[in-house]
Amino acid sequence: MRAAVLAGPGQMRLERAALPEPGPGQVRVRLEGCGVCASNLTPWEGPEWMTFPTEPGGLGHEGWGVVAAVGEGVSDLAVGDRVAALSYRSYAEYDVADASACVKLPPELDGKPFPGEPLGCAMNIFRRADVQAGQTVAIVGIGFLGAILTRLATDAGARVIAISRRPFSLDVAKQFGAAEVVPMDDHWAIIEKVRELTGGRFCERVIEAVGKQWPLDLSAELCAERGKLVIAGYHQDGPRQVNMQLWNWRGLDVINAHERDPAVYAQGLREAVEAVASGRLDPAPLYTHAYPLERLGEALDATRDRPDGFLKALVTL
Repeated sequence: MRAAVLAGPGQMRLERAALPEPGPGQVRVRLEGCGVCASNLTPWEGPEWMTFPTEPGGLGHEGWGVVAAVGEGVSDLAVGDRVAALSYRSYAEYDVADASACVKLPPELDGKPFPGEPLGCAMNIFRRADVQAGQTVAIVGIGFLGAILTRLATDAGARVIAISRRPFSLDVAKQFGAAEVVPMDDHWAIIEKVRELTGGRFCERVIEAVGKQWPLDLSAELCAERGKLVIAGYHQDGPRQVNMQLWNWRGLDVINAHERDPAVYAQGLREAVEAVASGRLDPAPLYTHAYPLERLGEALDATRDRPDGFLKALVTL
């Protein structure tokens, strides 16, 4: 098979690799595509802890495709089933995944891309956020995840204030139901704007979806007393400092909404499949850029640089 390998910082090459063999309880998936995740960007930069070259297909974890082979003991999936898979070497033509980490895609999704991992992640984050009708929810950072959460919170009856850096992202937030949008530029101006929009109460829920220090600081400031600060951003570039005095004084619940339980991951994926298949959620407008596997490096650069009109890149095979 063809597989992408990260050869060094900012360097990608295609290699020929052996087909992965499914073990007991696993399936081999012939991939149709894989989403490009912002969590790939730190390895792409080449930090000290990164080891090059990566294994074939490494870092790709948002794949979908068709079951091509099944391992011993697999009874609920068959060759030919179209699935979204939670696997981790999906920048390649094939990958293996535990059968329990694959969800069948129904006929309503035929021919449509389905990067299951981030969609399932959004469903799990939303569940952890415990958004209720009538609440005001600030979402800090409108990328793919922030846009999906905007739609979910709005549909739950909450009033969403979307805060993001790019005008394009704010337009997307409006399309996905945000009641108010605020440019993410001046720290204190944002706080005062949200204070004004909420009559001085601030927000019962704040979801931080950037993964950087400043948006985390800002998000805490936007929380109402006894509110919930939901950390959805992936903080992988070092330690963080927090304003514990503020967290204490306001009595905040702080929720790290990244799931690590495989069963919960799979449950979120099942919920995402149902939501998209039923038409309750339409992520298609968020897939703004597509690249063939041999241009994965360009896809990673675009994910880093975010040119105007960019929200989510897919690698297609």
